Amino acid sequence: MFSSCLQPASLLRPACFAAVFAIFGAGPALARAEEDFDVVVFGGTPAGVTAAVGAAREGASVALLEPQEIVGGMMSGGLSFSDSNQTDRRTLRGLFEEIHLRIEADYRERGVALPYRVAVKDQAKWTYEPHVAEKVFHDLLKEAGVRVYPGERLEGVEKEDGRIVSLTTQNRTVRGKVFVDATYEGDLLPAAGVSFRLGREGRAEFGESLAGKQFPKKPVLGVDVRDANGSLLPLMTAEDAGDEAAGDDGVMVYSYRLCLTKDPANRVPLEAPANYDPARYELVRRFVTAHPPQRLLFDLYELPGGKSDGNNSIGGQISIGLVGASAAWCDASYDKREQIRQEHREYTQGLLWFMATDPAMPAKLREEMQSWGYARDEFAKWNHFPPVLYVREGRRLQGEYVLTQRDVLEATTKEDSIAVSSFPIDSHDVHRVPTPDGTGFVNEGTIFPNRLKSGFGQPHQIPYRAIVPQRDECTNLLVPVGVSSTHVAMSSIRVEPTWMTVGHSAGVAAALAAKSDLAVQDLPYAELRGRLLAQGQALDLLPIPEVASAASGIDPATLPGIVIDDAAARKDGAWQASTNFRPYIGAGYVHDGESEKGTLKLTFVANVPQAGKYDLRLAYSPHETRASAVPVTVRSGDRETALFVDQRLPLDANDRFRTIATLDLSAGETSVVIENRGTDGFVVVDAVQLLLK
Repeated sequence: MFSSCLQPASLLRPACFAAVFAIFGAGPALARAEEDFDVVVFGGTPAGVTAAVGAAREGASVALLEPQEIVGGMMSGGLSFSDSNQTDRRTLRGLFEEIHLRIEADYRERGVALPYRVAVKDQAKWTYEPHVAEKVFHDLLKEAGVRVYPGERLEGVEKEDGRIVSLTTQNRTVRGKVFVDATYEGDLLPAAGVSFRLGREGRAEFGESLAGKQFPKKPVLGVDVRDANGSLLPLMTAEDAGDEAAGDDGVMVYSYRLCLTKDPANRVPLEAPANYDPARYELVRRFVTAHPPQRLLFDLYELPGGKSDGNNSIGGQISIGLVGASAAWCDASYDKREQIRQEHREYTQGLLWFMATDPAMPAKLREEMQSWGYARDEFAKWNHFPPVLYVREGRRLQGEYVLTQRDVLEATTKEDSIAVSSFPIDSHDVHRVPTPDGTGFVNEGTIFPNRLKSGFGQPHQIPYRAIVPQRDECTNLLVPVGVSSTHVAMSSIRVEPTWMTVGHSAGVAAALAAKSDLAVQDLPYAELRGRLLAQGQALDLLPIPEVASAASGIDPATLPGIVIDDAAARKDGAWQASTNFRPYIGAGYVHDGESEKGTLKLTFVANVPQAGKYDLRLAYSPHETRASAVPVTVRSGDRETALFVDQRLPLDANDRFRTIATLDLSAGETSVVIENRGTDGFVVVDAVQLLLK
C-alpha cells in the first residue's frame, strides 16, 4: 500500500492515508497543544491566505498552518508581479484585488511610484517587492483574527466516518469542522485518503490534444550532449521522453523567482555556491559556445525599489529552472524536500556564477551578470536567497468534476462558478533529451500560447465541484490549489491570481459548511454564490468587445492611414505565425520564436501618396519576454533612418499600435525593414501603419 501511494504516475490513489505517518515522518512522541477551530487551512500560500481571511470574514474561527517559516508562498518568496494580464482583468476581484490595492496603497503612502506595464485595456500588471506582499498578507490575517502557525509540518490526519477530525504537526493537534488544503503540493490529499493525480495524462484519456509529450521548441543543434565516455552530460534528463501520446510522472520544471538589484547600496554580490563544479555546466558551456546568446539566460521583470524579478525563461532551453528534477518533490518527506530545495538553489546560484565568470559567455553578458546581486533588504533570514521553491504544479484532486482542456478552451461556462480564470494553457519544460540524430538536444513539455493555435487566454469558469472531493472519500475538505483537473487544464489554472480567487471562494464555502454542519458536497450553491458576491468576487464571464471583435482579426482596410499587414510583407527566414494574443490585425501575426537570431527579416513596402511628416506605428503584443531593442530601418527617397523598438513597452492608449517615430517621408515608395538581429527576446510583428501628421 505504501509504495503504491507514492507512485507518481497519473493514477488514482484511494485510501493512501493509512501510510501518512510513513510519508511525512511521525516524529517523537511529544506533548502537543490541542486547539479547536471552525475552519483549518493547511498551506500559507496566497490561496491559503485568501481562504483563511474569506472564512474569517464569514464569522468562522480560523487557523492557518504553514510548513515553512514564511507566509504568502511565492508572492512573499520572489514572484513579484501578478499574472493578472489575463484576457479580462475585471474578473479578478475579491481579496485578490483588495490585496493588490493594499500593496499599491503601501507604496503610495511612502511616495513610491509603481512601474505598471499596461499591455491593453483592463490588463494592468501589479508589481511589488516580496517583503511588501508579505507585510500585507500578515496585516490582513491579523485584522481578520486568523491564528497563524508557521513552521508546522504535517505529521498525521485523523478521520472518522468520512470526515477529517484533526491534523497533527510536530507542535500541535488542530481539530476543525472543515479543512482546506491550500498547499502547492496537495499534501492533505494522500493524508485524507482522497483520490488525486500527479503527473501527466495521455492524450486518449480525456481526448486532450495537448496532453502527453509536447515538443514545440526547435531542437538545439550543433551541441554534443555526451562526455568522452558517451554518457549524457549533467543537465540532460534522459535518453528520450518516451511515448509521445502516453502520460507519465513528469511535472513542469520548478525554479526560484530571484529578487535582484544593481543598486550598490542594496546589492549583495553574487558568489559561487560552496560546492560549485564548473563541469556541471558543461552543457551550458557548449550551448553558449555554439549559439552565443544575446541576453542573459533568464527573464528579468522590473520591480519597485530598484529591483527586478528573475524568472525561468520559457522561451529558452537552458535557464534557471532545473529541468527534470521536480518529479520527486511532492512524494518526498519534508527532510528530503529540503535536499531537493538545496539542489535547486545550488544549481541556480551556480548558473548565475557561470554567467558572471565563465569565458564561454560573451564578455558583455558576463559584465551584465556581474552588475546584478541579491537584494540586501529581502530574505535576510535566508541569506538573501528566496526561501520558496516555485512548485508550479503538484498533486491534483480527482473530485466531483475534473477540468480538462475542453473546459479551458471550449465548454467554458459552469452552473456553479466560484471564479473566472483566463490565463493561457502554459506549461514549462518537463524533460531535456538528445535529438534523435544525436546532434543536439531539445526540451520537451512546454505548452505555450505563442506556439499554439488553440486560442490565448480564453476566460473560463472554475466550478465549485472541482474543489470538492468525491463524497465517499471525504465530506469536509476543500482543495483550491490542487484543483480537480488534468495536467493540461492545470497549466492554465496554476497562476497565483486564479489560485487566490479560488482560495477566497473555498474559504467562504468552508465557513458556510462549518456553520450549517453540512457536508461540503451539500452546500447550496445559491447560498454560496450570494456570500461570494457579498465579498466582492467576480463569478461570471463578461463580454469582452476587443476580443470578440477580433475573432477573425481586424480588417486593415478599416484603419486610417496606410496599413500594411504582416501577411503582405516579404519574409526572409522562418517566421512563425500565431493568433494567440488578441486582438490582431488581419489573419494573425508573426514572431521569431526567439531563435535564429540575425537571420529573420520582414520588409514592408508602402506607396506614400504625398511627401510630409508621418507617424510610423507598429502593431505587436507587449510582454516582458519581448525584445527590448528590435532593429527597424526606414528607407524613403535618399534618406535612411535606423530605429530600435522596445516591444516590452505598452501600445498607445486604446489602440493596437504604438508610435515609434515621426519621420519626413518622400512621395513614392517607402520601405520598413524589421529584423531580429541582436535581439534579447521574442520579436513580434503584426502590422505597420503610416499616419500623415
